[in-house]
Amino acid sequence: MASKAEPEALDFLGQRLDCTQCECHLKVNCQLGYACVHDRYAPRIDRFFHLNPGWAKRYLDHPYFETRAVAAKYVEVFKLPSLLNDPDETVRRQVAARLPINSKHLKALIGDPHREVRIRVAERLKPEDLTLLIADPDYYVRQIVAKRLPPGQLVPMLHDPDSEVRRTVASRIAPRWLEALIRDPEPKVRLEVARRLDPGRLKAMSQDPDWRVRYEVACRLDHQELSAMQQDPEPAVRELVHQRLTNPDALPQAC
Repeated sequence: MASKAEPEALDFLGQRLDCTQCECHLKVNCQLGYACVHDRYAPRIDRFFHLNPGWAKRYLDHPYFETRAVAAKYVEVFKLPSLLNDPDETVRRQVAARLPINSKHLKALIGDPHREVRIRVAERLKPEDLTLLIADPDYYVRQIVAKRLPPGQLVPMLHDPDSEVRRTVASRIAPRWLEALIRDPEPKVRLEVARRLDPGRLKAMSQDPDWRVRYEVACRLDHQELSAMQQDPEPAVRELVHQRLTNPDALPQAC
């Protein structure tokens, strides 16, 4: 049964529901206040289609967007392309969640005007197709792309305008490209670079303006280059350098 906390059973126009006037009356498994296709409360619509999935295709053009969105969750996949241009992003997002990943129709949603739809597309596209979203206007879409794109295809994202996207790129891109981010304006990006850059190339970061980056450099820098950091302005960095120079065979716990 429905929870007592659920709202009153009304249609999407705010009118009371009358089962005797419904096309479903006595034909399907439904219950006013619990499972009803004409209710405005989405969970009750969902219960209706869960109990009667074969009826979903009848409601793909219903005037209420929640009804169309829930119907899209249950309808046969081959019916989904008819909703690609639905006026509501909730419906299109549901479509993007169900279309096959190799479907041309899923790719058709790459240019959807709503970010939530494109986020769902970015989460589901085959990795080799994600290059189509590298220049998406939304940072979070690009963040997903940076997390899923094959590392060899991340080079065009090295200078993404968002620092979190660049940080993700720095954590995944092939090491030979990391030097392009050594002077990135965001310390978190440079810290990621310091964690992955070949120790033989870390000297270029030993005077980084952020002490956290220099600390990471001091953890990984080759011993022959380490003495140059003994006069670092940050006490924690100097202490780390001293520990490593004093006991070259031991890696400090802080690293």
